[in-house]
Amino acid sequence: MNTQLLVNVSVMRYRPEQDDEPWLQHFDVPFRNDMSILDTLHYIKDECDSTLAYRWSCRMAICGSCGFMINGEPKLGCKTFLRDYLSANGGDNSVRIEPLAHFPIERDLIARIDDFVEKLEAIKPYIIRDQEDTALTSVYPQTPQQMAKYHDLSMCINCGLCYAACPQYGLNNAFFGPAALALLQRYNKDNRDQGRAQRMPMLNAEQGVWACTFVGECSEVCPKGVDPARAINTSKLESTVDYGVNLIHWLRKDDAGQEGGR
Repeated sequence: MNTQLLVNVSVMRYRPEQDDEPWLQHFDVPFRNDMSILDTLHYIKDECDSTLAYRWSCRMAICGSCGFMINGEPKLGCKTFLRDYLSANGGDNSVRIEPLAHFPIERDLIARIDDFVEKLEAIKPYIIRDQEDTALTSVYPQTPQQMAKYHDLSMCINCGLCYAACPQYGLNNAFFGPAALALLQRYNKDNRDQGRAQRMPMLNAEQGVWACTFVGECSEVCPKGVDPARAINTSKLESTVDYGVNLIHWLRKDDAGQEGGR
């Protein structure tokens, strides 16, 4: 008799209109070798409980919507497979799916990521020119070598996994966080951009790069190979140089003022 393997899947539920706190609901899901965690949630919603709420869109690890805590680790649901949690692969045939850590829960597996989005917006993630071409007739050429300086940082899909993995953001959500600071560097390194002076105060701020304790988990969990930990710690050197330049400029102005007063 051929019996299909069932995987025990525990899903965090939270309906604010009826639940005082989050709780786990358990489902037995028929296993398929090609079944992703996102497929698993689709099965539960279609076959077991249609009220389950979660985010997803492209199913191709591009949109960044389907980030969850899977057995305690932040991962993309579309890029993580149920087979990796079977006993044959070192698992115990059980999977726990929760919303991303360090964010409030909106409903079930949906995290409220407003703070993350606001931090991304704050660092001005777009090319700034001293004089904009309103006629849109100018061309700003870029060589492959110039693009290579920031290309890896441009691969970020804003999934928020790095924030769920960052212990510093978990302790202090005033910290700008890995994705925002890496994105800041992406534009500062772009030869077409002239907005560096507008972004440096955020990079130099108390909750900027200096709040990072360099645990490095942000880079470990990134599904696109971005290395925000490296970007942040490289930025610390730039911040130090920027502070030194500003200090020298201030001292020279002060000396000039004293000379003029004599």
